[in-house]
Amino acid sequence: MQSELVIASSWRAKPRGFIALMQLYESNYLRLHQLCGDPARLTGELCSRVGRDCDLRINVLDRSAYTVTLQLTHLFGGPVGAYPDPVLTTYPDVRIRAYCDARLVQAQEWADAPVLAAPQRGRAVLDRELHQRWSYNIMLNKWLEYCLDLGHRFA
Repeated sequence: MQSELVIASSWRAKPRGFIALMQLYESNYLRLHQLCGDPARLTGELCSRVGRDCDLRINVLDRSAYTVTLQLTHLFGGPVGAYPDPVLTTYPDVRIRAYCDARLVQAQEWADAPVLAAPQRGRAVLDRELHQRWSYNIMLNKWLEYCLDLGHRFA
C-alpha cells in the first residue's frame, strides 16, 4: 500500500476542479483503508473503541461487484433518565461509497447537512454539485484523519 505522503495532492493547493476532486476521493480511500482495511472485505457492523474518544461505528449498507456503501458514525451516550440504559445518539452520520476497483471513496450524504438548492439551468447546476461534493468530501477526509489520529481501527 502506498503511503499518502508520497501522493501528489493538488486538491490542497488548487481545489474545486474535477481532477483534484478525484485525488481527494483517492485520499479518502487511503484513509478509510488505514481505518478498516480493504472496504470490499467489510461485513455487517463493526465498532472501534479508544480510550479518549466516543465509539466509532461502521456499517455495511449495500454491496455490489465493485462498490460498497457504508455508514460511518460516532456513538454518543445519552443522559440516563427514565431509561435503564443510556440512550445512544449517533453523529455525524455519513453515507460513503467505496469504489473498490478504482480505489476511491466518496462521501455521498451527511445527515443534517444542508442540501444546496439547485439553480435552474446549465453550468451553475454543475458548479453547485461540484461545490457540494467538495464540501462533503473535505469534511470526510478531515474526519477520517481525526479518527486515525485518535487511534481508531476496525481491522
